[in-house]
Amino acid sequence: MSTQSFDFRLSGLAGFAALLSQSAFADLIEDSSVTLTARNFYLDRDYKDETPYPAAREWAQGFIVRAHSGFTEGTVGFGLDATGMLGLKLDSSPDRTGTQLLSYDPLSREVRDEYSELGLALKGKVSRTRVSVGTQFPSLPVIYASPARLLPQSFRGVYMISDELDGLTLHAGRMDRVNQRDSTDYQPLALASPNGRFQPGATAERFDFHGVDYRWTDNLTLRLFHAELRDIYTQDFLGALHWLPLGESRLKSDIRVFDSRDDGQAKAGKVDNLNVGGMFSYLWGGHSLGVGYMRQFGDTAFPYLAGGEPIVLSDGTLSADFVNPRERTWTLRYDYDFAASGIPGLTGMARYLHGDSIDLPALGGGSLSESSKDFELSYVIQSGPAKGLAFRLRETFYRNQQNANATFRSDNETRINIDYTIRLW
Repeated sequence: MSTQSFDFRLSGLAGFAALLSQSAFADLIEDSSVTLTARNFYLDRDYKDETPYPAAREWAQGFIVRAHSGFTEGTVGFGLDATGMLGLKLDSSPDRTGTQLLSYDPLSREVRDEYSELGLALKGKVSRTRVSVGTQFPSLPVIYASPARLLPQSFRGVYMISDELDGLTLHAGRMDRVNQRDSTDYQPLALASPNGRFQPGATAERFDFHGVDYRWTDNLTLRLFHAELRDIYTQDFLGALHWLPLGESRLKSDIRVFDSRDDGQAKAGKVDNLNVGGMFSYLWGGHSLGVGYMRQFGDTAFPYLAGGEPIVLSDGTLSADFVNPRERTWTLRYDYDFAASGIPGLTGMARYLHGDSIDLPALGGGSLSESSKDFELSYVIQSGPAKGLAFRLRETFYRNQQNANATFRSDNETRINIDYTIRLW
């Protein structure tokens, strides 16, 4: 934990204590909640073809405590959110690190037995507008705190959400540091550059964003966002989510368009990308069958913040992101909720993605392809003493035509999660 972060947290607590001395406690305590999530995570990547390391394989146990206060009484209410996280090594070795489950020394590749962090956020509320300062977990198309490992990624900054108008939600914020999923301290913001897509080493002092979610009708939601990673890239997003009732079935349409370009000094080099994607799913009973298509226009790959994943058509894939220069991706996905067959809590998914026309001359050519077969089975206990205990098994078979220097390499990947969340308060 850095000294700067520690000082920030101490000053935040002191300020909050001063506020409490002048405010009523009723709503602050009454509306508070504390939850504990225990997460057991096993990740196994078995690499194929030529590769420096034959596998990335680790097993870890995590604990996440989330404490959310209510707000003090008055026209302006104040509160405090705290998130404590602990990761414990169960199995690892220097020759198979790199899963991002555990923190390790990049030189010796020795894994730490444990790592922990504490995030605090002071918050204020006026009417239906909330402002938070401190540790943030945004979940937006342009900035997404990835929860895809043992402990979630987090950001440091200011975030405002306003619901003053019915059906309209405004978002605005500025982040200046990021705490990665396998890290314990805040680091400068950077542009993700797998497969050498952009110039390495470029960092930014801030990431600004603003946007709106507008529920046009009960069946149509529109999203519009603008973001800027200063002196690296700017990005505009337009999205539409539509549900069309068809008797006892429904058609879901999910459209996402990102327009990205370099900004200011362009520290990471040229950014020129238009990402257009759409997913169309037909739902009936417990079934969902979807087909989608995504294409990269422009001279570069799709840009997104380092340490996470892009919220595009391929989100949720395990071994690659499918946003290389010029890439065209189509996908077929099937989901089934076994509650329709009398087994509530059990769900399954199968998906196939295929990308082609990939332009990566340094990694093998100008017309490469990749594919991924993804399978998932999950079950959440619905009643009894273990109610809420969740089991999740995911399996991926990923293949590409890129050479051994590529960030994403052909592999078979297995992930097993056991999560249990209990409310302490």
